[in-house]
Amino acid sequence: MTRAVYPATFDPITNGHIDIAERASKIFDELIVAVFDLPAKNLLFSAEKRLEMTKKAVAHLDNVIVMGYNGLTVSFAKKQNAWVMVRGLRVMSDFEWELQLSLTNHSLDPDVETICLMASQEYSFLSSSILKDIAFNRGNVTHLAPPVVVEALQAHVRS
Repeated sequence: MTRAVYPATFDPITNGHIDIAERASKIFDELIVAVFDLPAKNLLFSAEKRLEMTKKAVAHLDNVIVMGYNGLTVSFAKKQNAWVMVRGLRVMSDFEWELQLSLTNHSLDPDVETICLMASQEYSFLSSSILKDIAFNRGNVTHLAPPVVVEALQAHVRS
C-alpha cells in the first residue's frame, strides 16, 4: 500500500487544495492531508479550526484522512509510514520554492520522494492569501472555497 502526505497550513483550505487532494487520492492508496500547526506564519485560523474545516472539505474522499502535525514534515511522514509527499504547483515561483523544499527534505531523509501536481487551470491563481484578501474586502468567494470555509471567513469578516 502506498501512503502519501499532502502537507500545508491550509489557512484556510481552498478549492485548489481540494482539487490536488482529489487527484492525489486517485494516485495513492491512502492520502494523509497534514495540517501544519506551528508554522512561522501569521495565521487567521487556529490549528483546531483549520483541522475542522479541512476534515469537512475532504470528507467525500474515502481514502483520505486529515491529521495535524508539527515539527519536520519528513519526520511526520516517516512516522506515518508515508514515503511520498504531494505538493501542488500553481505558478513558476512555486516551482523554485518546492524544488528547494524537496531537496532539503531529501537531504534529511533520502527515502522520502516529492510528487508535484500542477494546479488545474481554474485554480492556478488561487492561494489562501488571495482567498482571505477577497473575503476581507467583502468579495464573493463561494466559487473558491468549500461552504465551511466561506462561512468561517464571513463570520470572521463580521466580527
